[in-house]
Amino acid sequence: MPHVILKMVEGRTEEQKRALADALTKAVTESLGCSEDLVSVAIEDFKDEEWMTKVFAPDIQQRSDTIYKMPDYGPGD
Repeated sequence: MPHVILKMVEGRTEEQKRALADALTKAVTESLGCSEDLVSVAIEDFKDEEWMTKVFAPDIQQRSDTIYKMPDYGPGD
């Protein structure tokens, strides 16, 4: 029962978010071989100025052991 939490800077439309949730669901079902009805997707929006303190530091930097694809930016960029 995969649950995907996507955090991003605000500014996308509801239509874009729904399309992204559909694409993520498809990727999960194809990669893991599970059915679509087992997948859930949450999208959390953040203000640009909040990103480094509310997302990057706690979710990426401090949990690097759980990150399978690191971003090409960091503090000071």
